[in-house]
Amino acid sequence: MSEDEILAEFHAADALLEGHFVLSSGLHSPRYLQCARVLMDPARASRLASALAHGLPLEVRSQVSIVVSPAMGGVIVGHEMGRSLGLEAVFLERPTGTFELRRGFRLAAGQKALLVEDVVTTGLSSREAIAAVAAAGGRVVAAAALVDRSNGLADLGVPFFPLLRLDVPVYEPEAVPPDLAALPVEKPGSRRAA
Repeated sequence: MSEDEILAEFHAADALLEGHFVLSSGLHSPRYLQCARVLMDPARASRLASALAHGLPLEVRSQVSIVVSPAMGGVIVGHEMGRSLGLEAVFLERPTGTFELRRGFRLAAGQKALLVEDVVTTGLSSREAIAAVAAAGGRVVAAAALVDRSNGLADLGVPFFPLLRLDVPVYEPEAVPPDLAALPVEKPGSRRAA
């Protein structure tokens, strides 16, 4: 899929929002990607995950044996990536604030995993998920996401393969420009801002 085709999928789902948003990271932004909307259509989710899977280098695809994604945002895309790659897909949860495998999910010692997210903004959630995989005995060898909106700044500690890179300005709360500050604030993410 081309960048225009990917963006068309987001626009068709009303998933690319304009306004004043507080992201899960606590940063403020004039644009927000509501990946839950783009993934609510199973055919669209399958198309996007298939494009993401086909964009992975062969050496990554050939060494991973499981897909791991953080709940909530990564569950659907992780499941669809598992389908595209012919692998099992499990997810991490934060029952007490820290990611962990639950529901009987397990990783074999040293099992090589692909971490899959919907959107990466700062990379903090991805790094926490990678640490949880290591604590469970596995090893994340690469990460993938539908969208990298980190402006190229996210360092996940492993090779990172986004389907789309979307450069959107983000601001610390004390540095929000006046025109953005004048808009009503929305907190659309799945976690409360820090």
